[in-house]
Amino acid sequence: MSTASRRPGKRPPRPAKFVPPDAATVREVHRRLAHRLGPLDPPPRRDPVEELVLTVLSQNTSDTNRDRAFAALRERYPTWDVLASARVQDVADAIKPGGLSQIKAPRILAILREIRDRDGSLDLAWMGDASDGEIAGYLVSLPGVGPKTAACVLAFSLQRPVIPVDTHVHRVAGRLGWIPPGTDANKAHRILADVVPPGLRVSMHVGLIRLGREICKPARPRCEDCPLNDLCPTAPLFLASR
Repeated sequence: MSTASRRPGKRPPRPAKFVPPDAATVREVHRRLAHRLGPLDPPPRRDPVEELVLTVLSQNTSDTNRDRAFAALRERYPTWDVLASARVQDVADAIKPGGLSQIKAPRILAILREIRDRDGSLDLAWMGDASDGEIAGYLVSLPGVGPKTAACVLAFSLQRPVIPVDTHVHRVAGRLGWIPPGTDANKAHRILADVVPPGLRVSMHVGLIRLGREICKPARPRCEDCPLNDLCPTAPLFLASR
């Protein structure tokens, strides 16, 4: 065999190394979001069980439909114990305004019944004195509860410094270059916890969600109207295509 035949072929270029944004950039993004979108206040504080149910109802629907479904659910089942003992189809009928009721109803009941079986009640007040890790571990062990739902309970119910990653936060963070390409939602939670300072995490979540809904939309982001376009490595690509 000749020397030439043993020579390895040209290696493909290595992907660029991920470089997270510096603290000054993150704080500037937060400042611009608050300036453009107004106060980045989290939703009203709810107890952990209420936040769990509300987060399930929020999946793949609007806030308006979620709230309609939640109100109908609470009117029909005034306590969590009564709800946990209900029939799946009756719950599905109650939450129909929120969409996907045949999926969400059994999920809600499975969560409530698992909590009741483990703890003997549907009172999660113990979480107020528990660590973030202990709470997150308990929550993700419940049926159908993932890191995003656990983070919502930590952030909105228990006021802990976490940044829940829903589809909007995931999309916007990816376009900003705050997470590497191809990062799944579970890993994005860990990366963004390192990128965003604790004191900004909850309000940054609110800001990124609002930006994702109003400007940085999935199919056609309005980069020309975005307050972050000079800080976003993706904006020039969308703008050039137009």
